[in-house]
Amino acid sequence: MVAFHFQFANRAGWDCDACRKNGLEGKRRCGYLPAESRGRPRVVWARKRALAEECPKTLVTGESLSLLEEFFVRRRLGMPDGIEMPARKVDAFLILREEMEREERDVTSSEH
Repeated sequence: MVAFHFQFANRAGWDCDACRKNGLEGKRRCGYLPAESRGRPRVVWARKRALAEECPKTLVTGESLSLLEEFFVRRRLGMPDGIEMPARKVDAFLILREEMEREERDVTSSEH
């Protein structure tokens, strides 16, 4: 969910070089810092129902981005989610579908 929502968020303020330059990596609990240097867990980023207790840029994995990309490609091409998919992928796609439907409803309701 964090990967999905981070794609829709204003990510300009989450540039690693700028963050380090401004000394924000500790405040934002950067995942590149050792765990003991991050301080106590707390929410450092949120959008709608998604939240992160670590910088979302370091929290989101390559696997999450890959699943997100595949979800959007399948959706765009109208490809059905196949029964041959691993359960982990099906679960991810169900979550993404639900979040996408919420996103579309939010856009529709804000237009009226």
